[in-house]
Amino acid sequence: MRAVFLVSIAFTSLLVSASPSSAVSGASACSGVPSDFDGDGRADLAVAAPHTRSGGHARAGAVTVLYDLRTPHRLTQDEPGVPGESETGDAFGSALATGDFDGDRCADLAVGVSEKNRSRPGADGDGVVLLFHGSPGGLRPGRVIDAGDLGRERDSGRFGAALAAGDLDGDGDDELVIGAPGLGGGAVGVYGFGGREPYTITQRTGWVGQPEKETDQFGAVLATGDFDGDGRAEVAVGAPADTVLRNGQGSVTVLDVRRRKATLLTQDSPGISGRAEAWDFFGEALGAGDFDADGHADLAIGVPGEGLTENQRAMDYGDGTVHVVYGSRAGLRTTVSEAWSQRSLKGEPRYFDRFGAALAAGDLNGDGDDELAIGVPGENAVQVLAGTRSGGLTRSGNLLITGEGGDFGGALATVAGRGLVVAAPRDGRLTLLRGTVRKGPYPGIRPSTARTLATAAKDTLFGYALTNSSSPR
Repeated sequence: MRAVFLVSIAFTSLLVSASPSSAVSGASACSGVPSDFDGDGRADLAVAAPHTRSGGHARAGAVTVLYDLRTPHRLTQDEPGVPGESETGDAFGSALATGDFDGDRCADLAVGVSEKNRSRPGADGDGVVLLFHGSPGGLRPGRVIDAGDLGRERDSGRFGAALAAGDLDGDGDDELVIGAPGLGGGAVGVYGFGGREPYTITQRTGWVGQPEKETDQFGAVLATGDFDGDGRAEVAVGAPADTVLRNGQGSVTVLDVRRRKATLLTQDSPGISGRAEAWDFFGEALGAGDFDADGHADLAIGVPGEGLTENQRAMDYGDGTVHVVYGSRAGLRTTVSEAWSQRSLKGEPRYFDRFGAALAAGDLNGDGDDELAIGVPGENAVQVLAGTRSGGLTRSGNLLITGEGGDFGGALATVAGRGLVVAAPRDGRLTLLRGTVRKGPYPGIRPSTARTLATAAKDTLFGYALTNSSSPR
């Protein structure tokens, strides 16, 4: 007997049937709109709740797909056609990514299940990734991928703890990038690259050439962007616990998988302000967007452990800061970078604010350049900076929007044509801030537009991951 999905989710608008096919009104072809799972020309949103009780199993996990941000369809491992079944502690929805993996112009969904198949009691999960393919009728179950499909042993690697998608080979469809931070010091899998079997990249890969420590968590965070404007995306890999010179200082490695070229970024890199310190967690969140509209993706790097106030303690989260490195024909240039914190923006830096714990980029004001949303979950807040064509991000008009408790700002997503979605996972609540068309240095959203989009039980971690969000899992 198939188990019933046991978490109730409340929505603030009148809903039609939860079947994905009912979300489509006569669509016969896919639109090519990012995150449009059902081909109706409107972006959809997937929301993870990895601690949901499913099939009688605690913390088995579930994902809710909001078609057109209104019509919910729930995915679990117990749905008909989905490979496998729910088990206690699976954490289905530990990470999410959307991209067009099969080239049919419908967005597809990848769901991480990082704690699946524990080899022994108390161990981390081996982990798997489940694919769901978009269609005019909505998402359809696809195949399951694990470390063995990429030539690695299945051994407590937390395969699927992070996910990202991008066209790495320039063939017009997207490849899936899979983080496995527990495989040794961590690994990144590449699935679907033209002319190659799926494979993994580690710090010890010859063309990466970095020392590896078991605690580095290489691959805990992922983002993709075309940083050099050549029509092929690169992969930014966060290793927030990387001990380059100091314990837990963190690092980001930018991988050009086609050219087999790797660039290491730390707070000691020339041009990046500040300096690497123990437990900064540099790279704990990543966000790619074109903040200056020059045709090259730029990279925002969260450093939520950065201490700005006195009496910081080792391994505690700090006030936090965000570094932004701008793209060019030569790729990311640390000589063109900037650092943002609440010392220069609205608000006041405080211990445990975790400024930069979540990041999202998107054109919220419709002027052709991207804005940057920064989660400040220790303050229950989100900060939004406007992009400009005359130099990128600006402090002019920056917004600090506060919400109700439960890690408001713990996960973020921009939704094309709709605005900014802010999750408060410990409160089980999603908030939508609507975008407004207005050219110039304007963040594009107003606090007065905030409305509750969806809620769920607090113990499910509803909103832990959102499609297009990028933070450590």
